[in-house]
Amino acid sequence: MAQIFHRSTNTLSRVSIFGALFAVGGLLWLLIIINRSGYVTMQGVARTQPVQFSHKHHVGELGIDCRYCHTSVEVSAVASVPPTKTCINCHAQIWAQSEYLEPVRRSWATNESIFWVKVNDLPDFVYFNHSAHVTKGVGCVSCHGRVDKMNQLYQATSLQMEWCLDCHRHPEQHVRPREQVFNLAWEPSKPQEELGRELLKAYDVHPRTDCSTCHR
Repeated sequence: MAQIFHRSTNTLSRVSIFGALFAVGGLLWLLIIINRSGYVTMQGVARTQPVQFSHKHHVGELGIDCRYCHTSVEVSAVASVPPTKTCINCHAQIWAQSEYLEPVRRSWATNESIFWVKVNDLPDFVYFNHSAHVTKGVGCVSCHGRVDKMNQLYQATSLQMEWCLDCHRHPEQHVRPREQVFNLAWEPSKPQEELGRELLKAYDVHPRTDCSTCHR
């Protein structure tokens, strides 16, 4: 009986099968890379705000403490956005006529809030408590980065679930003395993991990794 298919058909079949497997694997790898990119997570993307507020100037150069604006960060789940009155406390006298501060003056005159663009924006199905982390010695810089060096604020970390879980599984890499939580430039006097293990015991830190911890 004559051979129906050419001998090269076997080779083509093998190449097609393995090629398809590599193509699927490559596509999955590409999707993982895209999912971790700033395009999806918004990490490293500076946000344009209604007022040109520089954390570098206010925090880094003037030394204003985080808690002056984010007043509830130690006692509440949310850090809070400062009301216009907080801005006016200084800018009624300093740069009072600056065109950049017109939105602030208008907000103060009309009693209408300034609509700031949220930078570290977690999904609605994620629960995060600022006060719990502050109390346990997690510094602002662990999540927000060196905001004292940022003119335009941007999201310093991915905020993806794997990033949160890594911290909960290895908290010794992030815990610092409570009095240094708001000191963005603080550096440990001994290896961080050694200090971290000591503080975990002192502060009774037992981070959970079950789903209900963050998804309620």
